[in-house]
Amino acid sequence: MEYGNRQLLAKEGLQDLILAMQALEYMVIGPKIEQEAIVYEEINSLEDLPRGWTDLQTAGTYRIKRRDDDAYFGYVVGPRSLKHYLHPPRQLVATATRDGQRWEFESIENIEQKYAFLGVRACEIAAMRVQDRVFLQGDYVDPLYAKRRESALIVAVNCTMAAPTCFCTSMQTGPRCTDGYDLALTELAEAFVIEAGSDKGEKILRDLPCSPVTTADLEQARKLQQQAVEQISKTMNPVNLREDLLENLNHDRWEETARRCLSCANCTMVCPTCFCSTVEEVVDLSGDNIERRRTWDSCFDIDFSYQNGSIVRNDIRSRYRQWLTHKLATWHDQFDQSGCVGCGRCITWCPVGIDLTEEVAVIREKKCSE
Repeated sequence: MEYGNRQLLAKEGLQDLILAMQALEYMVIGPKIEQEAIVYEEINSLEDLPRGWTDLQTAGTYRIKRRDDDAYFGYVVGPRSLKHYLHPPRQLVATATRDGQRWEFESIENIEQKYAFLGVRACEIAAMRVQDRVFLQGDYVDPLYAKRRESALIVAVNCTMAAPTCFCTSMQTGPRCTDGYDLALTELAEAFVIEAGSDKGEKILRDLPCSPVTTADLEQARKLQQQAVEQISKTMNPVNLREDLLENLNHDRWEETARRCLSCANCTMVCPTCFCSTVEEVVDLSGDNIERRRTWDSCFDIDFSYQNGSIVRNDIRSRYRQWLTHKLATWHDQFDQSGCVGCGRCITWCPVGIDLTEEVAVIREKKCSE
């Protein structure tokens, strides 16, 4: 079905949108300032949004500062992606309870909370698609992810600015949202151009206090979106990238990067597509109740590759190489697509400012002779 019903929503009408989503029993998750960063958190009103704030990002640097206007979405992306809610860092997946001589096992499959995500960027929609491929397709489907994803409402925001760390244009994932949303907003100076992208979005849009959008409004929205495109300076050509990396596994650059890398796992924690986890079973003091818990893990953890009594990747060089080549190369072998959406989070939140686009460029510029 074709959508594309565009209307003009006044800035104060954003509160009506929040209330409409809450009336449908969604918990609204949107941008909020927490601990000097703009992160996704539960919001209840316009007052919770980072109005008049922006973020400054470079390799290894993140700061927020006041804008010279009152834009609600005048920032890029923060350290917390939607993965935090759809594939949470800690998850109870099963329980076991002893009843006499018997054990009763129960999988956790009922999730009642529905999320409405406000402020979702194009690269984040692309990241959700990557995780959909991981968790929803193939022989093994994650029922907890499936329930959260199926019930989620996506209110996207088209980017009108970019950070020096963004390279979504290279990965063809943004900065404009083209599909995968229920509603999409483009923030103008005095209002929002709002567009429906699904039946759910159409129903909500019909009840909002909108006015007809003009040709001038649409042209202004187009120019703002193009402004974001023109601000993107970082590039990474995905053509033949898999081959270029896998044919250079002994390149000197891996060792050079390892001398800087702290193996801290920041890049995997902020990445919106990394999905690795570990499972542990926790027994209470009585010994009658067991909880099976899943928590995020990282290929930068030295124990991550432990098997058959030894560590497979026992140095930082091999762990960094594993992360980068999986993300950009062997992810294609597993899931028929790249694991990178060009959001730049791994660059911003690396304490020493390692830039994966720079690493790729160096390896491509001077391939190893082996």
